[in-house]
Amino acid sequence: MKPPAGREGVRRRRRRWWAVAETVVESKADWMGSLPAALRSYPLSNLAIPGSHDSFSYWVDEKSPVGPDQATAIKRLARISLVKKIMKKWSVTQNLTFKEQLEAGIRYFDLRVSSKPGEIGQEAYFIHGLFGIKVWDGLKEINTFLEQHPKEVVFLDFNHFYAMDDSHHYFLINRICSAFGSKLCSVECVEHVTLQYMWEKKHQVLVFYHYPLYEEYPFLWPGSKMPAPWANTTNVHKLLQFLETTLEERSRYGTFHVSQAILTPRVKTIARHLIRGLKNTLVHRNLPLILNWVKAQKPGVMGVNIITSDFVELVDFAATVIALNDLLLEEDEPAAES
Repeated sequence: MKPPAGREGVRRRRRRWWAVAETVVESKADWMGSLPAALRSYPLSNLAIPGSHDSFSYWVDEKSPVGPDQATAIKRLARISLVKKIMKKWSVTQNLTFKEQLEAGIRYFDLRVSSKPGEIGQEAYFIHGLFGIKVWDGLKEINTFLEQHPKEVVFLDFNHFYAMDDSHHYFLINRICSAFGSKLCSVECVEHVTLQYMWEKKHQVLVFYHYPLYEEYPFLWPGSKMPAPWANTTNVHKLLQFLETTLEERSRYGTFHVSQAILTPRVKTIARHLIRGLKNTLVHRNLPLILNWVKAQKPGVMGVNIITSDFVELVDFAATVIALNDLLLEEDEPAAES
């Protein structure tokens, strides 16, 4: 029996979208290795690097318990199956897997982690309202990409932990070590870490760990070296003003810096648009304005470093951020001529 024209049309459009996406993705998989020689000696903190917000949330499990990052009232409501379906619409902030994000040029990953209630052992899962995949599976996927692209460098920012004691952290840290081994970059002065430095040391991974145990491991960078100020607003104009203000303050700290170009739904936003979800309510209509802000930026000590977005494939986000690095070359041209 022939499927309805409407459904077939959706399938065709999806196939065309993926054909285009694969073309774009292919050109971004090695963007760091392809940077001009002049930029390889720039501190990574001075380059423009695309990142994703709640990077792992492309898949969440409606059948698992609600995460410990949620309020008790939400946990009670979630006993109703429809509530979890609604939660999924607001918990998912990415469509692309780790591999697809990496191929699209994303190099910074925002990671939130939890143990699972009632589960024996110290296994850790990604979480954003609902549980995602095991952290170990995500780390292996990232490492596979790095094996195939030895000049690419990733930032893994473990910035929220839930229902985890020290034993869970030791387990997770051992997983990180097992996944990446010698690819892990030990803590250094932020200004010293350039692509050239990473390539010479054969390092590809910087891990930021927002928990005191980072002090026991030379390859765990303190969370304070990766500040990511959060606007916590649904208003795109307030967001852009916040991003400008926090950029003006960043130069005094000698750290990496995350500009979170994201809008955050409030309870009343979700209540008014239950079925529409995050993408259709806040992201679609505001991304063009956010992208225009990105286009107007410049990397460097006083400028942007890492910029994160929801649904990174909806606009040419990664390519736009990467292209900002050309401005650093223009800055060098008068010096070269004199």
